[in-house]
Amino acid sequence: DVQLQASGGGLVQAGGSLRLSCRVSGLTLEDYVIGWMRQAPGKEREGISTISGSDGSTFYTDSVKGRFTISRDTAATMISLQMNMLKPEDTAVYFCYAQDRWSKNYWGQGTLVTVSS
Repeated sequence: DVQLQASGGGLVQAGGSLRLSCRVSGLTLEDYVIGWMRQAPGKEREGISTISGSDGSTFYTDSVKGRFTISRDTAATMISLQMNMLKPEDTAVYFCYAQDRWSKNYWGQGTLVTVSS
């Protein structure tokens, strides 16, 4: 079974940093796109970044460009999201997911990020 385990959330002051990790199992990383989405209170879930397991190509939504960096550790089957210069509006539950070649998504549990002003 495909499983994703997210960790690394917490409370941080504005301007600070956090590193989220998503450990994946039950899949061949090279066959998937791994991504992070977030959902703030009262808002819809928002896709923020993805990385291709095959070639490492990345995508960032405009609101996090230049502040967040997604990376992969193929050997450890770990996807990380380094979040710098955090803002209060980054406060949300962050979810990692894996998408296969047929666009089926597998989800991990969320991890809460709270940025205080």
